[in-house]
Amino acid sequence: MTLRGLRVSAFALALLGLVILGFRYATRPAPIAVTIASADPGPVETTVANTRAGSVAACRRAKVAPPAAGRIARLPIHKGQRVEAGTLLLELWNDDVVAREQLARDQLVTARTRVTEACQLTAAAVSEARQTRALRDKGFVSEERAIRAEAQARSSQATCAAVQAQVREARARVAAARADTERTILRAPFAGVVAEINGERGEYLTPSPPGIPTLPAVDLIDDTCLYVTAPIDEVDAARLRTGLAARITLDAYRNRHFQGHVRRIAPYVLALEKQARTVEVEVAFDNPRPGDGIPLLVGYSADIEIITERRDAVLRIPTSALMPGNRVLLLGSDGILSERVVGIGLSNWEFTEIRNGLQRGDQVITSLDRDGVKAGARAVAENKQP
Repeated sequence: MTLRGLRVSAFALALLGLVILGFRYATRPAPIAVTIASADPGPVETTVANTRAGSVAACRRAKVAPPAAGRIARLPIHKGQRVEAGTLLLELWNDDVVAREQLARDQLVTARTRVTEACQLTAAAVSEARQTRALRDKGFVSEERAIRAEAQARSSQATCAAVQAQVREARARVAAARADTERTILRAPFAGVVAEINGERGEYLTPSPPGIPTLPAVDLIDDTCLYVTAPIDEVDAARLRTGLAARITLDAYRNRHFQGHVRRIAPYVLALEKQARTVEVEVAFDNPRPGDGIPLLVGYSADIEIITERRDAVLRIPTSALMPGNRVLLLGSDGILSERVVGIGLSNWEFTEIRNGLQRGDQVITSLDRDGVKAGARAVAENKQP
């Protein structure tokens, strides 16, 4: 074959190779669209969450009623009203006991007047007896007269003591009558909001018999102290202690978190079901009145997330980028995915601390559930997860 033929053959082969390469390039699989996130510094927490929904409760809630039965004469409150401690909530008809109380007070005034009269006479009798004894010593009066004067003084002293005892008795009658009056009056034991009223003016109110609960006359809630009570799995409860910071989420405000702290951990385990042993935990709101037009109502369903440990400014990645065996997929600058084993620290459902294996700025894949996402595949970033 001539030199010219060799050149033509070489050119044809080169052209064929280019065609094959171009065909392979044109028919190669398209890069997989993936979502990525950067390994960046930030805080990471370990948390404990409730196993079932909890509920908002008030630190103080009193369902009160007067201890006596009777017809409601005064009911100066209404539902939703905010009252101060000692505010009159309800008063039964009590004209009879009020009259007996007034009678006892009048008797006390009379007894005090008698004390003044009797004790002044006693002072005069004692003085006269002292003077009579002095005159007897000088021989001006007889012994018999001195004895009579001293006897009269002792009698006056006994009378004074008797009327003073009557004053104490009258005071006791006043206290008893006042107690009877107070049994017909219901006052707020603390400041709060009137949640419920069971009864109307003119209706007859009967207190609960022993062992038979009835509706309370007034349900009073102190909304200045609210907390969430929720069950925590017994395995997680061992890591808890009072005072730990927590986040509260309410179903009524799903996009907002409320700060709180652990106020109580039950000293026993509930075994409501054979495979559900839990510990009741109470998390108090740091600010039960957050403002912004957000009312926190008793009875709201709520979830709690208790922070057991926190580290700030550590290298972290989204937990969704972590595969079994502490492996991650990285997107290289050439668009090829590669696998790497990393060392992890604290972790929660959102972020995981990276102790080794990654550097700041490395791009990890978070869309691991997409078809074809594996080491060696070509990929392109669809968007970057914050």
